[in-house]
Amino acid sequence: MGETPREPEPKSFGNMSEHHWSRARKDSNPEALEYLRGRSAAPGVREGGSERNFYCMQCDGVIPYSPPRETCPHCGATLDESVKRYFNWVEMNDPPRSDFKALWPLLLGGLLLLVALAALALKLLAS
Repeated sequence: MGETPREPEPKSFGNMSEHHWSRARKDSNPEALEYLRGRSAAPGVREGGSERNFYCMQCDGVIPYSPPRETCPHCGATLDESVKRYFNWVEMNDPPRSDFKALWPLLLGGLLLLVALAALALKLLAS
């Protein structure tokens, strides 16, 4: 009945002990850590970049947000002004114009099926 109260965990400040969250999880998510280490070696990252920058879709290099550029300063890839890759997301400003070309075959197939069913129904009703 008389349990003795446990000692509280030591506070995590100063030099990080093994109980600090960053060390306690050191073996978690090795794929993510390897990816971020690789990103640290991308062109322009070592130089520091700036507060407002984005990344090249081809070489992962840091590209200053302004002045606007037409090509990547690291690999020379053409930059699409409407698509910007930030650290952990890609922003697309312009939605695609239309899906009509992709949906046209389905619409035509559905229309032909509807006409065939109507013709079959008329034939069955006429007999």
